[in-house]
Amino acid sequence: MNIQFNTNILETNIINLIVVIGVVISFVGEALRSLLENRQQLILANLDEANKRAQKAQEKLFEAKSQFEAAKLKAQEIAKQGIINLDKDKNNSQIQTEEMIQRLDQLKEETLLSQQQKALQLLSKKVIQSSLMQVQDKLQDRIDSKFQTSINNFYIALLRNYGF
Repeated sequence: MNIQFNTNILETNIINLIVVIGVVISFVGEALRSLLENRQQLILANLDEANKRAQKAQEKLFEAKSQFEAAKLKAQEIAKQGIINLDKDKNNSQIQTEEMIQRLDQLKEETLLSQQQKALQLLSKKVIQSSLMQVQDKLQDRIDSKFQTSINNFYIALLRNYGF
């Protein structure tokens, strides 16, 4: 075996350069490939994580929409119930007002009747008193012995008729 050294600098530099480039490409390529694979794995993991987050966000969005619809229906039901209760209260108030008006009218009629009866009694009392006063005045004016005798005879006749 004969080992010879190449003394041509240009040829040797090219060969050395090719060997160095080959070694560099081999090591750097492996490192670059490893870095690219790691980067690819990281990107895939990030994409997978992003997909999971997007799916969770979609689920939360769907759940929020469902809750919103349920709340919307509940609000509509509450509004309907409020209107129904308002109508009931309005009707009850009208009925109570009408009943109160009827009671007040009845009380007014009773009060008027009572006042009329009192006025009638007072008038009757005054008429009777006035009549009695007039009779007493006439009796005072006519009390003479002749008149008194006729009254006594009248009562005696009445008593005889009854059998006394």
